[in-house]
Amino acid sequence: MKTSRSVLFLALLAASASSPAQSPSTPPAARPAPAAPAPGVSTSLLTHAFMTAINRHCGNAYAGRVLVDTPATPDSPFAGKPLVMHVRDCGDDEVRIPFHVGEDHSRTWVFLRVPAGLQLKHDHRHEDGSPDAVTMYGGDSSGGRLTNKGLIRIEFPVDAESIASFKANGLPASVANTWAVELSQDRFVYELSRPNGRLFRVEFDLANPVVPLPPPPWGTTP
Repeated sequence: MKTSRSVLFLALLAASASSPAQSPSTPPAARPAPAAPAPGVSTSLLTHAFMTAINRHCGNAYAGRVLVDTPATPDSPFAGKPLVMHVRDCGDDEVRIPFHVGEDHSRTWVFLRVPAGLQLKHDHRHEDGSPDAVTMYGGDSSGGRLTNKGLIRIEFPVDAESIASFKANGLPASVANTWAVELSQDRFVYELSRPNGRLFRVEFDLANPVVPLPPPPWGTTP
């Protein structure tokens, strides 16, 4: 079984490396339906596929755009501002990706290998580098897929520690959060959803690195 899964993983990575690039500017409705999930993909294989693929982008930054914001957020902090992700700190067991929103450098996505698979945390800082009152929230992977065309999707339901933090800080809607990421040859998607219909998705163009690189996130030295 381990041998067959290894062969499947190598075949999927080869498909991802050789498939033609698709411009993220294409409207979502115009894209073909996602490929069927590859059978028999374990949590460990899914985690390994994601960490291997994202580490290929180490050091690069990419521009993004909001695909979905439903229901529309009043005074959205993302509206009309350049969005940039920077695969800044990399390794086999941890990858840190600052998410820059205009001149706001407070957000960093932290991906960690854990016994359950992969963990996503959100490191939020003030401009002076001090932690925000609501920081290091997220969850462990509980589902996802690795398709025949090299698309990796992993979902992260909110964990108990984050629920306690949200309740303590007056954020009751966030206790139902599920985050997800999608990674393919030419795009990265970050997603937040809730059962009440809330959906936020932002997409980044991995085919075109941006220069100059953004500054370090708040709380991090150059």
